[in-house]
Amino acid sequence: MALSPLASANAYADEQKVWAAGAYSFSDELGGFRITRTSGIGTKDDPIVITEEMNSATPVTLTIRTTKPIQPFGTAGEFANGLMYMRMDVLNNSGQAWVEFQFELQEILDQPSVFGDGLSFDQRNKTPDNILSSSFADFDRDFEPYDRLLFKNGKIDPLKTGRFEFLITDYTPRWTFYLVQDPRIPTG
Repeated sequence: MALSPLASANAYADEQKVWAAGAYSFSDELGGFRITRTSGIGTKDDPIVITEEMNSATPVTLTIRTTKPIQPFGTAGEFANGLMYMRMDVLNNSGQAWVEFQFELQEILDQPSVFGDGLSFDQRNKTPDNILSSSFADFDRDFEPYDRLLFKNGKIDPLKTGRFEFLITDYTPRWTFYLVQDPRIPTG
């Protein structure tokens, strides 16, 4: 039985929802944004780069899955090793300026990450030098019962791209986890 042209176009669109980089895949399957490119293996010198476009100022969730064997502290790119240097290049296509931007890690979808899951924004490092943004001057990290990283004191205007860099550590690696992205607009 032959597939109609529409069916093959839909299959192609579905395939584009999963992007590989390093030992992981990244998906926009939960909606609200679109990944346009990925690269890198996850080291400090070759971070995983996710390029994406957000069409609103509402939270969206990036699904992250391991695609290679889990081996804590194994070679980046060959194993999901619990250390993932990330760079997010986010295009603001929402029509509104973003005055803050928050990331939240979740081991279980829609549930806060807790200390025992081992997942964090490099929680053990009290003075991180690898958390940066092209658009925001400062950041705050919150731990327990959440693992959140809030960038503040800046903005990303509509049709501009903001760059965010950080390290995700996962000392009890799982096959799937989530990164919630929450652009904030001015209130009042």
